[in-house]
Amino acid sequence: MSDINKKIESIQQVLKEEKILGWLLYNFRGSNVFATNVLELPPHIMQTRRYFYWIPAEGSPQKLVHVIEQFNLDSLPGDKTIYLSWQSLEEGLKKILGGMKQVAMEYSPRNAIPYVSKVDGGTLELVRSLGVDVISSANLVQRFEACWNEEQAKDNFEAAKHLREIVDVTFGFIKSRIISNTPVNEYEVQQFMKSEFAQRGLMSEDDPNCSVNANSANSHYEPTKDVHSPLKKGDFVLIDLWAKKNKPHSVYADITWTGFIGDTVPSEYQKIFDVVKGGRDAALNFVRNTFKQGKEIYGYQVDDAARNYIKEKGYGEYFVHRTGHSIGEIIHGNGANMDNIETRDERKIIPQTSFSIEPGIYFPGKWGIRSEIDVYISKDKEVIATGLPMQEEVVPILR
Repeated sequence: MSDINKKIESIQQVLKEEKILGWLLYNFRGSNVFATNVLELPPHIMQTRRYFYWIPAEGSPQKLVHVIEQFNLDSLPGDKTIYLSWQSLEEGLKKILGGMKQVAMEYSPRNAIPYVSKVDGGTLELVRSLGVDVISSANLVQRFEACWNEEQAKDNFEAAKHLREIVDVTFGFIKSRIISNTPVNEYEVQQFMKSEFAQRGLMSEDDPNCSVNANSANSHYEPTKDVHSPLKKGDFVLIDLWAKKNKPHSVYADITWTGFIGDTVPSEYQKIFDVVKGGRDAALNFVRNTFKQGKEIYGYQVDDAARNYIKEKGYGEYFVHRTGHSIGEIIHGNGANMDNIETRDERKIIPQTSFSIEPGIYFPGKWGIRSEIDVYISKDKEVIATGLPMQEEVVPILR
């Protein structure tokens, strides 16, 4: 049996477990990246016409393809229906669904989880016009897009260990420049971290971040060769670094640390760090306790755990992003996010997936503190924090 046939069988097994009647995958000119990834179609084929691929929980899959591209889905199991006109497309769709009353598709009610909304409204109207109820495939997608295999997990733990070491040597680099009175700026620190990536066999699609003082209050700030600020004694510094092993199908690790360029850290920074750390630990403990109790857990609940802690401390208005994101072969992966602020992520957190926990408090124009760790849920539902030890205080870089 081919790998794709095995994959289709595993999809059908998951459909049964989730009590979903079937998954209708639709694509047009690459509009649905999840259909592209899940079906693993040969990369050389031209895709300029709409196709549907129906995977029922029971029975044989069905294909609906345009006459010009009638061979495009030949790598997949199932019978083929060919259409030419828009009328025959609608007739073909009705045929392949065979009277089915429910399908899962890449859509989210009210676009609550936009990351999975890849099917346009008109196509949803077409499917519903056949008397079919469309439900979200959000939890299906992450089973086949966000789960790691054993090799990926092993590589991730190694990458996380390297990132944690790079944090220490980066603060050491800053210290050496400061005590030798050698000018240093954010861009040079960024490039130092990149050089460490290369030496350790790591890669990243985007450069790591070093933010000083007010720049640290901008959670998406990135220094460049032309736009950067100097680092001086008495400055507050945030570094955010993400990378993966430089090999196919490796997965990212992602951490954020903060430091102060001095021998001792002013109490105002440590006070806010303690609040951020408390939110981080509240989220991590909630995940650990929920899995220990054998209960289902959803992304929005983890966000609530961190956010409620920070709100109780009086800083809720300064926590302006989600608590965490899914992590995979791309840094922001296709699994559940820890989010109940930007979106209400009702996807389940499932085994063999990873996500960040990274609450932050930001004072615009002044400074911002974020503490980021990664969490991996093992096949046996063990909750594993990676890149240890976690940060417990703002680092006094010159101590």
